[in-house]
Amino acid sequence: MNVQKIVGLVAVLLAIVAAFATIPYAAAILLILGLVVGFSIIPDHHVRVLVTALVLTGLSHSFDAIPQVGSYLATILSNFGVFVTGGAFMIILRNVYARFKP
Repeated sequence: MNVQKIVGLVAVLLAIVAAFATIPYAAAILLILGLVVGFSIIPDHHVRVLVTALVLTGLSHSFDAIPQVGSYLATILSNFGVFVTGGAFMIILRNVYARFKP
């Protein structure tokens, strides 16, 4: 297992646990983990990660309509969206750096 997979699994676990328990700075931790993973995303997957970040953050609360479990599902997906957004942000930063690099 490489570092990216381990960090990804930790992020998924944190996203799930944070839906059921209060974890201080869980969103910040997920964002930082996303930045770490985003540094190693290959250019072929950039569009996929960017679209996934937009969809997860935009549509995650659609599950709130499901009784009993909907709020938990929405929170898990929203937390995971924060992780993927960190990766998307790193992709954007890398692209901006490549654009202005001499």
